[in-house]
Amino acid sequence: MFYHGTGGADTIYLILLIPIMILSFWAQMQVSGNFRKYSQVRCSRGLTGREAAEAVLRAHHVNNVGIRPCAGSLTDHYNPADNCIYLSEPVYNSATVSAVGVACHEAGHAVQYAKNYAPVRLRSAIIPATQFGSQASFLFLFLGIILYVQPLLFFGIVLFSLTTFFQLVTLPVEFDASRRAIRTIESSGLLNAEESEGAKKVLKAAALTYVAALLMSALQLLRYVLIFMSRDRRGRR
Repeated sequence: MFYHGTGGADTIYLILLIPIMILSFWAQMQVSGNFRKYSQVRCSRGLTGREAAEAVLRAHHVNNVGIRPCAGSLTDHYNPADNCIYLSEPVYNSATVSAVGVACHEAGHAVQYAKNYAPVRLRSAIIPATQFGSQASFLFLFLGIILYVQPLLFFGIVLFSLTTFFQLVTLPVEFDASRRAIRTIESSGLLNAEESEGAKKVLKAAALTYVAALLMSALQLLRYVLIFMSRDRRGRR
């Protein structure tokens, strides 16, 4: 949304928005393209996604983690609430390079919780505040901009910054889960060298989407800060 009197902020926003949107689009294309490509490559050991996830858990001596199928594509996730890994239909029973890479990544998240990995614990701790901030921030931002009330705008910026901070904390969590996955794939011989390279491409592409999400959130936050600073300067004249 664009508002009267925010021309400078909007100009900076648009200049930075274009490359970030290109990056985001490219990242999404890389994820879908690599996942589709390596979903056609059957792994030499014949391990399914479920079996690969089990192998990662065993390698890290993590027990009592459930592994269940879930509907959809690229809907794979680990849910700490019920300590269960959910693998999508193209992953759970598929013995492909993509399936193994994705399943091992999600198992990496389960390992993070079992080992009390600090960033994942921090991310879990700030989820309630982040959810509130993401829902309430736009109301305060809207009112602050439309009514020209700086305290409301400032409070909206603070709330919105929680979302950006969450995206920032998410990066090491996702990178570490992929690192654990690849390290276990290679050390346990779940995939051969060529297949491992394919799994790395799938996971690196997925990680790039989180980078793009952080940049987009940071850009939006910057825009609101610039609007606030511009109005604050005008108010002091």
